Amino acid sequence: MAQKGEFEYNPKLITPAKIADIVSDMGYDVTVLETQTAQSLHDIKLHILGVDSATDMTLIEKEIQKQIGVREVETTFDTQRVKVIYDPQVVGPRDIIKCIEALQRGFTAYPVSESAGSSADDAMLEEIRKWRNSFLFSLLFGVPTMFVMLFFMYAMPAIQGSHEFMCCLISGLSLENLILFVLSTPVQFIGGRHFYVQAYKAIRHKTANMDVLIMLATTIAYFYSLGILLYYMIRGFNASPLTFFDTPPMLLVFISLGRWLECKAKRKTSEALAQLMSLQATEANLVETNGVEIKISVELVQRGDVLKVFSGGKIPVDGRVIEGESMVDESLITGESMPVHKKVGSLVIGGSINQKGVLLMSATHVGKDTTLSQIVKLIEEAQTSKAPIQQLADKIAGVFVPFVLIISLLTLIVWLSIGDIYYDYIVNQNRMVFEMMDKREVIIQFAFQCALNVLTIACPCALGLATPTAVMVGTGIGALNGILIKGSEPLEKAHKLNAVIFDKTGTITHGKPVVTKVIVFNKFQDMLSLQRMFAAIGIAEANSQHPIGNAVCKLVDTLLSLNGNNFGKCEDFVAEPGYGLKCAVSRRVADQIISDENFVLNPNNNQKKDFEEFDTKIVYLNDRQTDLKLSDETFAVLIGNRKWILKHDIKVSEEIDREMTALEEDGQTVFLCAINGQLVCTLAVADPIKSEATLTIYTLRHRLGLEVILLTGDNLASATAIARKVGLKRVFAEVLPSHKVAKVKEFQSRGWTVAMVGDGVNDSPALAQADVGIAIANGTDVAVEAANIVLVRNDLLDVYATIDLSRRTVRRIQLNFVLAIIYNAIGIPLAAGIFLKWGIILQPWMGAAAMAASSVSVVCSSLLLRLYTKPTRRELETSDYRKHVRRLNIHNDFDSLSLHRGEDIDKKDQFRDQNVYNV
Repeated sequence: MAQKGEFEYNPKLITPAKIADIVSDMGYDVTVLETQTAQSLHDIKLHILGVDSATDMTLIEKEIQKQIGVREVETTFDTQRVKVIYDPQVVGPRDIIKCIEALQRGFTAYPVSESAGSSADDAMLEEIRKWRNSFLFSLLFGVPTMFVMLFFMYAMPAIQGSHEFMCCLISGLSLENLILFVLSTPVQFIGGRHFYVQAYKAIRHKTANMDVLIMLATTIAYFYSLGILLYYMIRGFNASPLTFFDTPPMLLVFISLGRWLECKAKRKTSEALAQLMSLQATEANLVETNGVEIKISVELVQRGDVLKVFSGGKIPVDGRVIEGESMVDESLITGESMPVHKKVGSLVIGGSINQKGVLLMSATHVGKDTTLSQIVKLIEEAQTSKAPIQQLADKIAGVFVPFVLIISLLTLIVWLSIGDIYYDYIVNQNRMVFEMMDKREVIIQFAFQCALNVLTIACPCALGLATPTAVMVGTGIGALNGILIKGSEPLEKAHKLNAVIFDKTGTITHGKPVVTKVIVFNKFQDMLSLQRMFAAIGIAEANSQHPIGNAVCKLVDTLLSLNGNNFGKCEDFVAEPGYGLKCAVSRRVADQIISDENFVLNPNNNQKKDFEEFDTKIVYLNDRQTDLKLSDETFAVLIGNRKWILKHDIKVSEEIDREMTALEEDGQTVFLCAINGQLVCTLAVADPIKSEATLTIYTLRHRLGLEVILLTGDNLASATAIARKVGLKRVFAEVLPSHKVAKVKEFQSRGWTVAMVGDGVNDSPALAQADVGIAIANGTDVAVEAANIVLVRNDLLDVYATIDLSRRTVRRIQLNFVLAIIYNAIGIPLAAGIFLKWGIILQPWMGAAAMAASSVSVVCSSLLLRLYTKPTRRELETSDYRKHVRRLNIHNDFDSLSLHRGEDIDKKDQFRDQNVYNV
C-alpha cells in the first residue's frame, strides 16, 4: 500500500540499481529512494554550478575527500551532482560546501532536497495522472460505443422494423460492426497499453495478476470478434455476426476509472504521513559567532549551531533552548493539545511551532536524527510491513487468478455443452438480437459472454487491499495521536492481548523524585525568615550532589524564583552516607538569592503556576508552634534521618515522629531539617505517580478485562504502596531484567498474548520478549529501540488508546475481507450465468463496473478509520471509576494484593503469595 519495499543485499554481489532493474522487469515502476548507511552517518546531495568538465568534478571529489569525517564521495558530471556520506559528529554540510567554494574556481554548491516521502508522493501523483488519462482516453471512445450499441440494438429496429436493413456494407460487414471496430481498436491497444505491459511482465515471471485477467477478457473479446467478422466477410455471407467489439471500450472505461479512484483513495490513506512531513521546516536562522544572523536551508544546519526562532516560526531541528522563553505548539508531533512552556534548558522538537516570544536554541539533532524524521521513518516502515493476516490474503490471491481462469474455461465448456437445454432462456435475454441468429451461433455467443463475464468480474484486488489499506490508515491515525506503531504486526497483535505488564519507575511514576510535602514546625516572625530557611536548605543540598538533594534544590529554585541560577557555596560541609549532611551557611549568601517580590509563598505574589506542577504541599504542624526568627550571621544546617538528628542531640517529638511514620508507610522518603540546633521542618520525597495511572489501570482491567501486573526492580514496600494507590492487584518486586523476561515467558507459555510497558534499559529485554512492547518516549533509547510501539506523549492512557485503535483496525480488516469474499462469492456465479433461469445475466461491461467498484469500496471502507477519535479522559472517568477512586482513597473494600519478590521467580512454580487486606 505504501508502494515501498526494503531489500537486504550483499553489496559485493548486487547493487541497488540492479535490484531496481529486476523489480522493473516484473512490471513495476521503480525508483531507489535511499541506500542504508551506518546509523551514525549522514548523507547529502549537492548540485554544483560552474562545472565545465569532468576534470572539475574530479578536483571537487578529491577536495571533499580531504575533509576529516567524510567517508565516501560520489560525483556525476552529467547531472553536476555530488553525494557525500559523512560523520555529523566531525563535519557538517556547510563545511563541505565551504571546501568546494574555497577552491576559488567559481563553483557554487547548494543542497538537493530529495525526500523519500515526497518522491513516493510524486510517484503516487504520477500513477493517478496515468490512470486518469487512461480513463479519459477510454471514455472518449467508450461513450460513442455505448450510444452506437444502443442505437443499433433499439432505435434503428424501431425505425426500420427489423435488423435486416443494417446488413451489409460489403458481404459480412455491417455498419454497426464497422463503427464498433473503429471505436474499439484504439482503446484496446492505446487505452489498454498499461494492462498489456503489466500482464506481459507478470506472465514472463510465471505469475498471474488482475492485469492478466483484464487483458485476457478484452483480447479474447476483440480478436474473437475480429476473427468471426473476417470469416463472415471471406465467406461472403449476406449477414454480419454478433460481435463483442463493445466489450473492450466499456470494460476498460470502468476498470481505468476504478484504478483512478483507487489510487486517489490510496493517496488519502497516507495523508497522516504527508501531514507530518509537511511540518518539516525548510529554512533556519543561523546566528554566527560574531552575532550576524543569516538564513540557511535546514539541510545545512549542523549540530551545535545556534539558531534563532521567531514568534510564529517553525523550530527547524531538535535542540535545547539557551535563551528566551515561549509557548510551543507540539500538537501534531506529540498529540499534546495544549502549548508547552519552554524556557532555558528546555528541549524543543523540530517541526513544532513557536507561538510567543523569541528563542535562541542550540541544535542537538539534525537531518535524519531529528524526532520528526524518526517518526516519519517509523510510520513508513510500519506501512511497508505485512500483518500476519495479510499472509492469508496473499495465499488466496496467489491461487485466485488460476482459479478464475479455470472457472472461466469451465463456464465456456459447460454452456457449450448444455446450451441446447437452456436455449429458450438464453434467447429470452435478448430476443431482438438472438432471433436473427441460428441456434448454434446463439449458444456460442452466450457461452463466450459468460466466460468473459467471469474474467471481468473476478477481483483479487479487493482481497489484496483489505489489510494494507486499513493498516496504513491505522498507523497514520496512531501517529497523529502520539502513538508510533513500528509495523503492522504489533498493530494486529494488540487486539489479542490478555495481559499488560507495567514497569514502575518512569512508567507508572514520573521517574524523578520530587518533594511531595513540607511540614514546617515553626511560625516565622517574618517572611524573610521563612525564605532564609528554604535558602539555607537549598544551599546545603546544592552541595550534596545527591538525587534527593536535587529534588529539594528544584523545589527551592521554584519557591525563590531562581530560574536555575547558582545557589551559592556553604562552608564546613560534611556528608555521612545513610544518615545525612551538615554545613554552615552564611546569612549573606542566603540573602543574595532571596527576594520578597519573587517568593512564591508570598501572599502578594501571583506567580504560582510553576510551583503547582510539583504538587508539593507545604503545611504547618499545628497551631501551637513557637515563633522563630532567623537573623544570625551564620546558619548551622543539619539535614538527615532521625538517627542523624538524634546523633546531634536534637530531640524529635512524638508528634513529629507520627507524621514522619505516616509518610514513610506511604512509600515516601522522609528527612528532618534543623537550623542552629532547632528543628524547622521535615521534607518528604517520592517519585510521584502519574495522574493518569489509576485511570489507565482501571480502564484496562474493567473495560477491556485484561490482567494488569506490576513488575519492578524496586523494593517490595515501595511497590506495594504504589499498587495500593493505583489499584493494581498483582505485584512482582525486586526483580532483575532476567526475571522480567522470565515472567513474560511464563505468561506466554500459558497461551497469553502479553504487552510490556516500560522505559528503562532494564526493561528492554522484556520489551523485546513481549508480544507487544510499548515504550515511553522519554525513556532510554535502548527501550525505545526494543519496543514495537512508542508513546510520544508519555501518557499512559495511550496504552488503552493503542489497544482500542488495534481493535478498531482489525475489525475493519475483517469487514474488508467479508466484503471482498461476499463480492466474489456472489459475483462469479452471477457472471457465469447460474441465475439464468431467473432472468439474471450480466454483460461483460457490467462485470467490469462491479469489479472496479469492489476495490474502491474496500479502500473507502478503510478510509472510514480516519473518523477514529482517541478516547478522552473525560469519557473514561465514569461514575464507576470515581467510586473506585474513593474506595482506594479510604483504603476500604479493596481486592487483595498478590505480592511476589524477584527471588521467587527463580523458584519456578513456588511463588510465595501474601494476601494483604484493607490496603
